[in-house]
Amino acid sequence: MNEALLRSLMPSVLGILVRRGADFAAAEDAAQDALVEAVRVWPADPPRDPKGWLVTVAWRRFLDATRADVARRRREDLVDEEPAPGPVPAVDDTLRLYFLCAHPSLTPSSAVALTLRAVGGLTTRQIAQAYLVPEATMAQRISRAKRTVSGNGVSPARAKPRARGRFDQPGDVATVLRVLYLVFNEGYSGDVDLAAESIRLTRQLAAAIDHPEVAGLLALMLLHHARRSTRTAPDGSLVPLAEQDRGRWDTESIAEGVEILQAALARDRLGEFQAQAAIAALHADAPTAEETDWVQIVEWYDELARLTDNPVVRLNRAVAVGEADGPRAGLTALAALNDSLPRHAAVAAYLHERDGDLATAAQLYAEAAHKAPNLAERDYLTRQAARLNARRRR
Repeated sequence: MNEALLRSLMPSVLGILVRRGADFAAAEDAAQDALVEAVRVWPADPPRDPKGWLVTVAWRRFLDATRADVARRRREDLVDEEPAPGPVPAVDDTLRLYFLCAHPSLTPSSAVALTLRAVGGLTTRQIAQAYLVPEATMAQRISRAKRTVSGNGVSPARAKPRARGRFDQPGDVATVLRVLYLVFNEGYSGDVDLAAESIRLTRQLAAAIDHPEVAGLLALMLLHHARRSTRTAPDGSLVPLAEQDRGRWDTESIAEGVEILQAALARDRLGEFQAQAAIAALHADAPTAEETDWVQIVEWYDELARLTDNPVVRLNRAVAVGEADGPRAGLTALAALNDSLPRHAAVAAYLHERDGDLATAAQLYAEAAHKAPNLAERDYLTRQAARLNARRRR
């Protein structure tokens, strides 16, 4: 049984059922029934046309369920017009599924789960393991998401770009990209590598839709993923960017990401993911941390801030300003931001340390450790505070 083949075919099968008139929830159930049947039948009797076989079985399961539900007589026309078995048209419905899964009525976590199930082809068990929740909890979340999008899908045709490559329609490309970026930022756990899975899904989207922001997100993912093996030490502790072993970065992924980014930027429709990718590319291009082009990074953060007006972007910009123009300039930029921002205390600690104020820096590192979102980050910040306190006692 070729699990990879089944996984690659499921989005197309689901998309075809939806295009024929099945609502999303019923289509997903029928597609999963066909998948179970394929696992049972294919090892002894593999079909010549796997996709056509899955579509035929799934459509019959959908029709059986429809006929059994007398309350859904509005589907009788579909029942009377059952397509004949045979080859299915070579139409890629994956893009439609992306927009259905990024429905504006869904919470981010539900949109991510539905995308992994419908487009990624992952099982409910795999998604539950990745999010460290019980399978029943994830099944309920996916079931609610399917009911939400059933009959309320957003067409890709509604996604219309506005100035500077941004979008203003619900359920549009920008929403899809945010969902994919959420998947990427989940990283990896259990037997599902969500970072790698999000890259695979974004490659699918890039092949289906020609837009520079889709390319920008793919480039950003590749550039960040290229550093993955150096982000933690063997004991699991965090390794800051400046201390990472750049000789272990994945140069092939970096080269691919830079190439994709350059092609996207050449189209002169700048968006936030292209700007983020440009920053990541400048970090990847520096042979050493000391040779990083911080002046150009500040310029890209200025572009990114104009595109998003995101306070977290301005927080990261303060770090870049501190590197380009000195720590006091960075602290001046930081002073304009709300100190309740996530990691504000950590940034302030770093800039105060570079400015020579070890007492304030140690206090801020300890404060940042208390607010850290995970154990690895908390341990790193705690060690930073202890290091500075030890220096002060000498």
